Amino acid sequence: MAITLTDAAANHVTNYIQQRGSGLGIRVGVQTTGCSGLAYVLEFVDEANDEDEKFTSQGVTLFVDPKSLVYLEGVELDYVKQGLNEGFEFQNPNAKGECGCGESFTI
Repeated sequence: MAITLTDAAANHVTNYIQQRGSGLGIRVGVQTTGCSGLAYVLEFVDEANDEDEKFTSQGVTLFVDPKSLVYLEGVELDYVKQGLNEGFEFQNPNAKGECGCGESFTI
């Protein structure tokens, strides 16, 4: 499996989809940007694209475009709360480095 979710991430996504009232899952991808070259992109999916690869982790469907899949193989997605800050964290075994602000990475 290319991408897995921790219990915390799966619970957050499931709760958010329920609050929205619709959604098939989340799309995980990368885009070229930032200090280190690549940044993660997350969005809720209401309609799948034909080219998307689909994975299921913890009952959540994950959609990944083929170009992003090579950068995301083996990624674990977590949802972390630290003080007033909360958000998704990516544990990517392919990343060779991250920028100082943590917004982008390099392979």
